[in-house]
Amino acid sequence: MKTLRYVVEYIGVRFALFVLDRISLPKAESMAMRLADIWFKVDGRRRRISEQNILRSGITADQAEATRIAHASFRHFAVLIVESLKSDAFMNEHNWRERVEVCISPAAMALLEKPGQAIILVSGHIGNWEISAQMVSYIKPVVGITRDMNNPYTDKLMKRRKPKNRFTLTPKHDAGLGRLLSVLKNGEILALLTDQHASGRGMMIDFFGTPASTHTSPALLHLVTHVPLCFGYCLRTGPMSFKLIALDPIIHKPTGNKEQDIRAVLERLNRELETAIRQAPEQYLWAHRRWRNVQQASSPAHVS
Repeated sequence: MKTLRYVVEYIGVRFALFVLDRISLPKAESMAMRLADIWFKVDGRRRRISEQNILRSGITADQAEATRIAHASFRHFAVLIVESLKSDAFMNEHNWRERVEVCISPAAMALLEKPGQAIILVSGHIGNWEISAQMVSYIKPVVGITRDMNNPYTDKLMKRRKPKNRFTLTPKHDAGLGRLLSVLKNGEILALLTDQHASGRGMMIDFFGTPASTHTSPALLHLVTHVPLCFGYCLRTGPMSFKLIALDPIIHKPTGNKEQDIRAVLERLNRELETAIRQAPEQYLWAHRRWRNVQQASSPAHVS
């Protein structure tokens, strides 16, 4: 039965891609938003998680506003998928700056343009993280870490659709320490999305004032290799138009206290992500259970 379900899903995705390739960007985005509206109404669990996360973050204390932001977040995610799949028809290494406002700090740009200089680029599920990596790869090769889809047929299909250029993906199960170190040794960019719940492998770091299990890998890699860390993100400013932002590099001098050093780096990364989210809360993926360690409460005044 599982194989049959995978085949049916694969056929559905192939049909969706067939339609997507043959309609204009405005029509595709309009269709995506309508589907997101249905998803928002039908998936009550993800809707509630999104609303509760928004309220817990302090972005707003108003339930109606939290619902509006959550709905906009669902729509943004749907449009993100469309624009990621159609981006290669609009952008390439020669014209991408026509659609992108580049706001990269001089220090970060110097690292990007320095031959052989590795960078650990950290971001979250804010804006369009897929296109962000694609654009940065026009400057320096980027290697990202991805989790395989449950459906192996759909997984292969979608990976073939990813923009190639100098942006490559490494499956999470292959992304051991050796692979990560080889990326840095080659002077490439290692791109990490670190705002997912890290379970028992993470360190409890405040995120919008509430402790959340946070992946330690970017901090550990930085402290071990001394490769600079940069926090960056890509906000959507219009149809297939973006603002690419990269902040000053983080270079943390070890104090001799490993746990303290890791915590200091992760706290700074979380603060920078919070600042990015406050700029455009509608463009953040609120549907993820970021605070799984926090007990859910039934009252809207005590949410998770």
